[in-house]
Amino acid sequence: MTEKNTIPATRHDLDVADDRIDVQHLAENLLGTYAEARRTAREAVTSPDLQRDPTLPMEQHRERVLGQLKLLVERGLVHNAFPSAVGGQDAHGPNVAAFEEFVTGDPSMQIKAGVQWGLFGSAVMHLGTKPHHEAWLPRIMSLEIPGAFAMTEIGHGSDVASIATTATYDPETEEFVIHTPFKAAWKEFLGNAGLHGVAATVFAQLITKGVNHGVHAFYVDIRDPETGEFLPGVGGEDDGLKGGLNGIDNGRLHFDHVRIPRTNLLNRYGDVAPDGTYSSPIASPGRRFFTMLGTLVQGRVSLDGAATAASKLGLQIAVTYGLERRQFKAGDGEGEQVLMDYQRHQRRLIPLIAKTYAMGYAHDELLRKFDDVFSGRNDTEASREDLETLAAGLKALSTWNALDILQECREACGGAGFIAANRLTGLRADLDIYVTFEGDNNVLLQLVAKRLLGDYSRNLKGLDRAGLAQFIATQATDAAMSRSGLRRLVQTVVDTGDERKSAIALRDEDTQRNLLEDRVNSMIAEIAQDLRHAHKLKPAEAAELFNDHQDALIKAAKAHAELLQWEAFTRALPTIGDEGTRRVLTVVRDLFGLDLIQENLGWYLMNGRLSSQRARTLDEYINRLVKKLRPHVKDLVDAFGYTQEHMRAPIATGDEKKRQDEAAAYYRALRASSDAPIDEKVLHARDKARKA
Repeated sequence: MTEKNTIPATRHDLDVADDRIDVQHLAENLLGTYAEARRTAREAVTSPDLQRDPTLPMEQHRERVLGQLKLLVERGLVHNAFPSAVGGQDAHGPNVAAFEEFVTGDPSMQIKAGVQWGLFGSAVMHLGTKPHHEAWLPRIMSLEIPGAFAMTEIGHGSDVASIATTATYDPETEEFVIHTPFKAAWKEFLGNAGLHGVAATVFAQLITKGVNHGVHAFYVDIRDPETGEFLPGVGGEDDGLKGGLNGIDNGRLHFDHVRIPRTNLLNRYGDVAPDGTYSSPIASPGRRFFTMLGTLVQGRVSLDGAATAASKLGLQIAVTYGLERRQFKAGDGEGEQVLMDYQRHQRRLIPLIAKTYAMGYAHDELLRKFDDVFSGRNDTEASREDLETLAAGLKALSTWNALDILQECREACGGAGFIAANRLTGLRADLDIYVTFEGDNNVLLQLVAKRLLGDYSRNLKGLDRAGLAQFIATQATDAAMSRSGLRRLVQTVVDTGDERKSAIALRDEDTQRNLLEDRVNSMIAEIAQDLRHAHKLKPAEAAELFNDHQDALIKAAKAHAELLQWEAFTRALPTIGDEGTRRVLTVVRDLFGLDLIQENLGWYLMNGRLSSQRARTLDEYINRLVKKLRPHVKDLVDAFGYTQEHMRAPIATGDEKKRQDEAAAYYRALRASSDAPIDEKVLHARDKARKA
């Protein structure tokens, strides 16, 4: 008999009980579009010489990582994206896919490789022209020229347009003079700057003939490659020990009227003639600036993928341990219970598995878009804007998620998770910087929100007068219906007397899509209405109005990125050929969607999108989905495809099961012998029985 407030089991619920996941098929599906590149990279990092040694102090860790980069060069693992003319393969998607997998070896190795080839080398490749490629790229690729990417300044952070370093052209000598006029203009947090870098791509305000043409990139030698000493006019400091990634020599640089040849300007988007005349193929300074920065989007793309890979690794470690570790007496009163059989443990980890699947499928779509743009197959202004917006949103979400996932994995493993050898604390520390690296996540989400507002405005402009009137009327009607509670009332009437209807309605794919889309659209529409007169205000007043809505903008952009992940997961389901696996993954997708709705339940209730009747069933229904996925949890994380050589965590090796089996065998033998002590509580019970 069904108890009150319990959702009855349904055929739809129980479908996955008899299904089995084809782990090999799912693992292949999860490898995504560039499966071969991932396999190659994963195989490479099983080599101990490409793995982190957690016992090393900072200085030795730095030298080890530098040596690892040399090994990556020797083994041909880092040159895919460079032009074929200089020995590369023009393979942008496979290059990033492989790079992301290096996080399982040592995140410091991954990020230092990213600095060298993904930032420093890419700046020369994408912002420079053929003479620059021929002069420097072969030696950058071979690591003969280790370099820094000198964009960020102490005083400006993510505000690249406002950097204060200048590059003033001197027509008499045909040289640029690079100068940092005050300490806030020092270049900061630069990988390779603290110790190993001998050159840098320096971003500075280009000034010629008394006109500032905005931020451009310059190739600048900074150290003598033989002695390692700074060249005249160049100075810097080592950032020293950090909260993570201590295999990278981060540092700061400053320049005191350092002269470089005119031809060291990376001049794809802006050039200066010998007489100082400036020219550019892009007339608009603003569009030129964003075009230059857009060519460097691969950093954000790769961080999205690396954060997803680290999340998979952490979950595979934590779930493996949770399936073996036992604690507290089980229902039979003899053995102890496996952690993963506790509802709270399931609720902690299984929704995170669902989130990580969504992150992975969304990233594969992002990677395909990236490859389409940079291969030239779909390189248009619109496609680049789409890529930049998608990369900003997904990078922000996945890097924040990774920290939460790794922390929950650590806590779910108890004290064992805090032991450095089990890697969870180290991974979280190393990934901490990801949320501000390549753009602070909050700033990136503002970029996404501005794009959403722009699209909203363009849609309105595209309507004729009748269409605009209809749109406004529809918006007003929808808002009135929500505020009056009519939407909630309709749901309540439909759901009355049947909690199953309330829950199953939310399980419907179209319902989830509508709820997630509606939240994004409503938030953007409300902000757009509040900002509609901003263009009529004075600049200071408009800035203040925008600032008053900054928090709402970031929330809307985050909701948009979550919707993109859900949609990517949904699009991936038909690609799973095995029927049983697909059914299980559909439940995983549903769990992800319902978890998003529950996280934002306050908004849905306050804005009339859900009735209290329907909302009340959500938590219990999520518990049911989690319970249904419990038998599949090992297969779900094993499909991530990481082996013991990747995890390298003692708690995920099977040793815990051996200890548990040994303890269980000991107690069985003890109970069967005549030597077993009598529990004091048993004696008390016997005495009580005799007295009775």
